[in-house]
Amino acid sequence: MKTVKISLNSIDKVKSFVNDITKFDYDFDLVSGRYVIDAKSIMGIFSLDLSKPIDLNIHAEENVDEVLKVLDTYIVK
Repeated sequence: MKTVKISLNSIDKVKSFVNDITKFDYDFDLVSGRYVIDAKSIMGIFSLDLSKPIDLNIHAEENVDEVLKVLDTYIVK
């Protein structure tokens, strides 16, 4: 599992993020405080506080670099 901080501070960013990660068969979780939601759920994402960066847990053993390349625009550096 790999964890990165991401920023989803607009509706368009949330939509494109969900479209990007649904291309992968791995499980993705978003963690904000004590809440953990499925990152492929648009409704779940909107239930989080999106004003600050949130943790994305990527449950993949291989091809993590490929996932990170696709998600690069959302990752907080």
